[in-house]
Amino acid sequence: MAGIGFDEWAALAGDSPTSRTEWAAVVGAWGEPHRRYHALTHLTAVLGIVDQLAPHAADPVAVRLAAWYHDVAYDPTRDDNEAVSAARARIGLLGLVPEETVAEVERLVLLTAGHDPADDDANGAVLCDADLAVLASPPEAYAAYASAVREEYGHLGDAEFTAGRIAVLEHLLELPALYRLPEVAVVWEPRARANLTAELGLLRDRVS
Repeated sequence: MAGIGFDEWAALAGDSPTSRTEWAAVVGAWGEPHRRYHALTHLTAVLGIVDQLAPHAADPVAVRLAAWYHDVAYDPTRDDNEAVSAARARIGLLGLVPEETVAEVERLVLLTAGHDPADDDANGAVLCDADLAVLASPPEAYAAYASAVREEYGHLGDAEFTAGRIAVLEHLLELPALYRLPEVAVVWEPRARANLTAELGLLRDRVS
């Protein structure tokens, strides 16, 4: 897929046997068969949006690397995927990039657990806005995203999944802003809130 080739990775982490091995491991993780939404297509999309928004970042290299790792560990039966992904980033990047970059990547990956960067966190704004861009998709694309998420949680019954999904949607809608960069927020914010509100209404109807 475009955007996840080794050349794109090497521009960030260098070209060495260790770097090639790590790139292959990261791509392999994103390609695990149980993934439906948090898969290579999502990685490609986030990397593309990060590239577009990179001029707003204080450290574009760290943000791009964080995009590669932000869901590198994804097990829908766990609630600590961001922490596991951050730890995976630290292990994988040691010796490939400076320690300060490793630390920033780790911080950014952890930030995607809540998508609530501080007002002065330019790197966090770029990564979180890119990760949540799917919420502002056209309605049919948003419906496909929601369906893929449901497939990933196929181990849960409808009642349990619906309760959990409602909690996620309510959390997102309670954020003061879904998107932090004014350039995208003006367009994406109303679209995303409309999509989230519509899905929340459907789910609440099921349990009423």
